[in-house]
Amino acid sequence: MIEHLLPASSRKHSVSLRLMTEKQLRAFLAKAPAQVKSWVQAHGFTAKGGSWLALPTSKGEVKEILAGIEEKPGIWSLAGLPASLPYANYRLEGERLSPELWTLMCIGWGLGCYSFQYFKSKEAKAEPPRFSSLILPKEADEKHVRRVVEASYLVRDLVNAPANAMGPSELAEEAVRIAKKHKAKAEVIVGDQLLKKNYPAIYTVGQACDDAPRLIDLSWGNPSHPSVVLVGKGVCFDSGGLDIKSSSNMLLMKKDMGGAAHVLALAQMVMHAQLPVYLRVLIPAVENSIGGNAFRPLDVITTRKGVTVEVGNTDAEGRLVLCDALHEADSKKPALIIDCATLTGAARVALGTDMPAFFTPSEKLARRLEEASHHMQDPLWRLPLYAPYDELLKSSVADISSTGSSGYGGAITASLFLKRFVTHTHDWVHVDMMAWNLGTRPGRPAGGEAMGLRALYALVEKYTKP
Repeated sequence: MIEHLLPASSRKHSVSLRLMTEKQLRAFLAKAPAQVKSWVQAHGFTAKGGSWLALPTSKGEVKEILAGIEEKPGIWSLAGLPASLPYANYRLEGERLSPELWTLMCIGWGLGCYSFQYFKSKEAKAEPPRFSSLILPKEADEKHVRRVVEASYLVRDLVNAPANAMGPSELAEEAVRIAKKHKAKAEVIVGDQLLKKNYPAIYTVGQACDDAPRLIDLSWGNPSHPSVVLVGKGVCFDSGGLDIKSSSNMLLMKKDMGGAAHVLALAQMVMHAQLPVYLRVLIPAVENSIGGNAFRPLDVITTRKGVTVEVGNTDAEGRLVLCDALHEADSKKPALIIDCATLTGAARVALGTDMPAFFTPSEKLARRLEEASHHMQDPLWRLPLYAPYDELLKSSVADISSTGSSGYGGAITASLFLKRFVTHTHDWVHVDMMAWNLGTRPGRPAGGEAMGLRALYALVEKYTKP
């Protein structure tokens, strides 16, 4: 966990971890003693990325380990080492890299120390995963490393939690906890109060669940600073409603609050860094359940904006809860709106599970996010808000259909639906993400995952500067 990242001053009783590329290994061996050269060759160590080899002393002690890295190292270069190296505290040696690259690689180490153990029995926890610790090099930005790793753990924890432990009420409790920690204001509008305060779409989607729907509303910072609003889809479980999902498609639907997890984590980063913004976080938290009072296909909902929506499919509920929250965000005319959601399977078909899609009407904002994505090695890809597809959302009985008349371009039509509720704010970005790793790779265990989080933080940080 986060304790596996140690400050630069903690160098006592540590093992040297010498990083080297294949080219650097050849130079190292050319000057190494014969016994070292023989040892390396006997073990077939070639400094391939992610590999390592311990160099024992004449007394059999290990005080130095060689670790292979790529010619162009990146955030995942060290991510597999915490779980594979002999258990110890390690200090990095080798060719000095840029502070930015050291910071990214240390983030990768931290992300490689994650495991989700909360629901294991005491017996199962008797031998929990053991991760080696890294002494952060002085060149790395220690505060940022910890900020990113802690926020990423938060996303993973929230998404990995089962729906019976992370329903709308528990998600609200977690949001309030984060708000209190950072001295932010928190309001939670619950159940029938949603109707009294005019959030009908949120209420309608969540009304069939015993755990009442709610809107989580956090605010922090100085109102004189640029206003940034984060909106996150908080569907804590999605059965599909009356248009019920198949069992296989329902299996991972505890992750359908991944957007909410991301905006809470992003807010935590912003508050921790004390960025000069006036921050607001809006999370519609619901469960899309089946019951006698569940909303139905072809029902017509009057939204907070007054726009009437014909329900094309009850399994397209995310855009319905988001539209009320987005209209509230937009009504205050903030400088920037970011919304995050596990919204469409169409985005996964287009870009796969690792790369979130993003949509924005602002060319300048798109360039900034693309630059942040590249700089932070945190991939996102822009898809178009293709205006002609807006025709597909026409309804004969309401102002707009929630799903439209075509199954094609689903991520685009969903984004165009949301755009109807953001009319005052030009700098708006919608992120459609998976929030889940289907398999395990170094630093990225199977399960809940933060996607685009580092890039979005860099975007907000850049937004505060001229």
